[in-house]
Amino acid sequence: MQKRMGEAVAWVARKVNDTVENKTDSLDLANCKLMTFPVGIYKAMRSVTEGIHRISLANNELKSITSRFVTTFSQLTELNLAGNYLHRLPEEITSLLHLRAIDLSRNRFRRFPEPLATVPALETIDLEENEITEVPTEKLASMALLRSLNLRANPVGPEVRLLVRPLVPFDLLLSPEKPIPKA
Repeated sequence: MQKRMGEAVAWVARKVNDTVENKTDSLDLANCKLMTFPVGIYKAMRSVTEGIHRISLANNELKSITSRFVTTFSQLTELNLAGNYLHRLPEEITSLLHLRAIDLSRNRFRRFPEPLATVPALETIDLEENEITEVPTEKLASMALLRSLNLRANPVGPEVRLLVRPLVPFDLLLSPEKPIPKA
């Protein structure tokens, strides 16, 4: 068990070092079994955080994202948090002025993360396979740049199905309605 944990830590350290040394614009920590974003990464990456535009933390075991994470990586354009245990986002997510795409599929959201509705550059939101029943349609309709909202495999209410163009200027992806069983 400890050997596997040590290997996992070494793997994360290598990925962080590659990003810092090569000054790449992305950090890929997908599939690292992370339960939290390692605090040591903030120090290790302090010289390059402004240049990080894409982060993938997909398929980990994250239960939350901290405000420090959001404010440290303020230049993000893409954030992949798919396949975690998230159920909310910090209010500071609204400060990601350049964020164009966020993947929150396969998480534990019960309601649409409303702070996303005020992220100005957001074009794509993926919330497939969550537990979302309600969607703030008025707020979403006012998102000028939103092009795609994926709500497939969510138990959304029937009012969301009534949202069609031109009511909303973006593609709304929903699972097909299940037919009503005949008595």
